[in-house]
Amino acid sequence: MFTFATHTNMSIQMNIIETIKQPIIQEMQLFKKTFAEALKTDNPMLETVHEYVLQKSGKQLRPMLVLLSAKLCGEVNQTTIDGALSLELLHTASLIHDDVVDDTLERRGKPSINARWTNKIAILSGDYILSKALVCATKTDNLSILKSIANIGMQLSDGELLQLVNVHLSAVSEENYFTIIRKKTALLFSTCSEVGGLSVNAAEKSLTHLRNFGEYLGICFQIKDDIFDYTENISIGKPTANDVRDGKVTLPLIFALQNSSVESRNKVIDIIDRKDFSSENIQSITRFTHENGGVDYATKQMLAFKNKAIEELNGFADSDVRKSLILCAEYAASREN
Repeated sequence: MFTFATHTNMSIQMNIIETIKQPIIQEMQLFKKTFAEALKTDNPMLETVHEYVLQKSGKQLRPMLVLLSAKLCGEVNQTTIDGALSLELLHTASLIHDDVVDDTLERRGKPSINARWTNKIAILSGDYILSKALVCATKTDNLSILKSIANIGMQLSDGELLQLVNVHLSAVSEENYFTIIRKKTALLFSTCSEVGGLSVNAAEKSLTHLRNFGEYLGICFQIKDDIFDYTENISIGKPTANDVRDGKVTLPLIFALQNSSVESRNKVIDIIDRKDFSSENIQSITRFTHENGGVDYATKQMLAFKNKAIEELNGFADSDVRKSLILCAEYAASREN
């Protein structure tokens, strides 16, 4: 019923990331160097926060997507790097702000910036990084890239606000769920692949396929995240159910609520309405979600979007770069964290 992440699995996951990076290994090294330089400042407080941000930087899948998409259609150039920088800075700022909104105290195994310092410092640091993202976007000197990045900044906030107002179970539906994850996750992936293509003047037909690839990849990625909430976490020995605690009803639970008996559904709704999230009740919601097919359904949907993403690459010539993009989709669906 539950999946355990082992040390071996983690090693395999990291090997997949390294394989994905192979065709752009030099470009990623340049990106990381430029990313660190972009965060340099003479403000001691900001410098301390930025050093902490760099220590916690994750797998950097989004800049990889920019660079791979560019290389699929041409050669990575300074415009590509500046576009990747802008999007990764935008993503970083959105995570800092999200942690404040959600009262999250930990990210990637370390205290969040709001927990390490204060909400005020987190918000202002996030604002600074967001402004830096816009500076990097202007360096591309490409109006199409600027429009794309400005649009995704709006969509991210729009998606988060939609999620906040869709907390009542009566408003929860599969349609609303997909609208929210498209705005708060999938369109950022789509923008990454689009900006990569735009940076090398890719043809409109190629740009359409890249946008679609990124969007389907992002939906797959987010559904996988939502499945994790109903999966055994080896570090704490139980499902986390963080989304439920935060009032976020995601695809596994939406399906289970719509495909269960009135009696069992009402019990779960009562727990959520009362916000009575004891360990026993969390286990009960998790069991309910599994028993009523929620996790199986979400997994099928995730795999369908993975396959749709890969299909968008059919029109491109076979190459190591194309193989890496396919592997991005495989990784999004199979990752353990």
